[in-house]
Amino acid sequence: MKILFHCIYYPPEVGGLESHIAELARGLVEAGHEVRVITSRSQEGLPEEEVMDGVRVHRSWLPSRSPPGWIAYALRSGRMTREWAEWADVVHAQAFASVYPCHTAVRRTGRPLVATLHTSHFLIRARTRRWTPVLARLVRWPDYCLAASREIAEVAESLAPGVQVEALTNGVDTERFRPVSPAFPRSGTERRLVVPRRLFEKNGVEYFVRALPLIRRHVSEVEALVVGDGPERETLEALAGELGVGDVVRFLGARPHDEMPAILSSGDVAVFPSLMEATSVAALECMACGLPVVATRVGGLPEIVDESVGRLVPPAHAEGLAQAAVELLERADLAAMGARARQRVVQHWSNARLVARHVEIYRGLLAPDDEPTGEGLSQGSGGHAQAE
Repeated sequence: MKILFHCIYYPPEVGGLESHIAELARGLVEAGHEVRVITSRSQEGLPEEEVMDGVRVHRSWLPSRSPPGWIAYALRSGRMTREWAEWADVVHAQAFASVYPCHTAVRRTGRPLVATLHTSHFLIRARTRRWTPVLARLVRWPDYCLAASREIAEVAESLAPGVQVEALTNGVDTERFRPVSPAFPRSGTERRLVVPRRLFEKNGVEYFVRALPLIRRHVSEVEALVVGDGPERETLEALAGELGVGDVVRFLGARPHDEMPAILSSGDVAVFPSLMEATSVAALECMACGLPVVATRVGGLPEIVDESVGRLVPPAHAEGLAQAAVELLERADLAAMGARARQRVVQHWSNARLVARHVEIYRGLLAPDDEPTGEGLSQGSGGHAQAE
C-alpha cells in the first residue's frame, strides 16, 4: 500500500507524538508498504524534502508554534497534500489540525481518510464552545477515526453523536526500547527517579519537584533525572534550589530519541506527574525499558499503569507522588515489577501490533466488502468501528 501521513511535527522534533508517528511510519515501511509524510519545517536548517528511515518527508512553512500557526501551516500544506494524495492509496491525518487539508485532498481523489486524535490539545479545545462545532466536523469527515486514549475517543463521540471512534493505544519499538547499559552509571548505592517530561505546566513537573524533599526524608540517597525542556525550566530549577533539592535533581534538557533507552535504563522508577495526558508514549517507553511507573490518574495513564507495574496517584498532589515513589523504591521486588512492566508492553503495545492494526484498518477501507478481522471490533456507521 501507499500511505500518506499528515502531521504538524516530525523528527528531529522530540516528543511522544513525534516518536509515535515516526515509529509507525518506519514499521509500515519494514512491513513492505510505501510511506510519505507531510509535516512542518519547524526548525531552522531542515531540508524541504528528505528520506528518513525509508520514509519520504516533505516540510511546509510553519509561522509559529500556536493554534494560529497550526492553522496557517495546514492551509499552506494543502497543495502538496492534494498532490501526494493522488499518489496514495490511503491518507492518514495525525491529529485534528491535519484533518482539514487531508479532507480537501481526498474530496478530489476519492481516497479513504483515516484520522487519529492525539494529545491534550484536543481535549482542551473540546471544552470550548467556539471550538466544539469545528471539532465535531473534523470528527465526522474521516472514513475511520482513531483516538490515542479512551478519554479522547469518548470526548470525540460526544462531539459527533453517531460516529464511533476506536481507542487505540500508541505503540513502542520494544527492540529499541529495552533494558540496556545505563547512560549514567551509579556512583554509589543511590536510588534514581527518571522524569521524561517536557517542561510545560500540563506535565505537572512542579509537583514532582515539590515531592522530592518528602521522598528524601525516607530515601536519603536519591537523585532525579528530568529529561525534557520547555518554558518552565528556569522556574523549576529555582524551585528545586528553594526546596533544598537542587543538588539531587539534574535537568538534562531535551535529548535525541535514540539516547532515551540508555537514559531510561539509568533509573529505578519513572514518574509521570501529568495534569493532562493522552496515552503517554514516554510512559510506555519507560515500561519497555523495565521501569515501574508512578503516574497520575489522568487521561490514558490508567489504561497502561496499575499496581502490578507501578502506582497511580491523584494529579497535583506532591504528597501522593512522594508516598508512591518511596513505596516503590523500598520494594525488594522492584526489578520483578519492572520486568512485568516490560512484558505488558511487549504483549499489548508493541509497535509491531500497532502496525498490524493500522494495516488491517487501511485494507478494510480499500476493500469495504471485507469484514474487519480485528479482535473485539464491531462495525459501525460510516465505516467507523468501536473497540470493546
